[in-house]
Amino acid sequence: MNLEDDHYCFACGTENPGGLHLVFERGGRGVVAFFTPERRHQGYKGVVHGGIISTILDEAMAHAAIKAGHYPVTAEISVRFRGALSVGQKVQVEGWIGGTPAHRLLEAASEMKTYPQGGLIATARAKLMRPL
Repeated sequence: MNLEDDHYCFACGTENPGGLHLVFERGGRGVVAFFTPERRHQGYKGVVHGGIISTILDEAMAHAAIKAGHYPVTAEISVRFRGALSVGQKVQVEGWIGGTPAHRLLEAASEMKTYPQGGLIATARAKLMRPL
């Protein structure tokens, strides 16, 4: 499988007008990004949709792997929600890889916290797969 970045990724693509436009930098245990959700990201009134939160956590883990020289796809993900995220509340998301890569699989984790307060919104763990 050939993975090509055409800058249209929903999470980080600069060319996708409906995307989240996440920008990841090295930091923490791997990579860090900031995001402020808008009304268009809500599920219930004023509450950010869990799918958006899951997407951001997934992207953080992928970018941690990319910064480490791997270009994976998500094979398995588990998200644990710890609190609701309100529309307009800025968050910090951090992603990192851990352990020793096993053949094609990498283990990764991420967390989302309110910024600057540090309230935990959600955590995730994933197995990322490096394509052949």
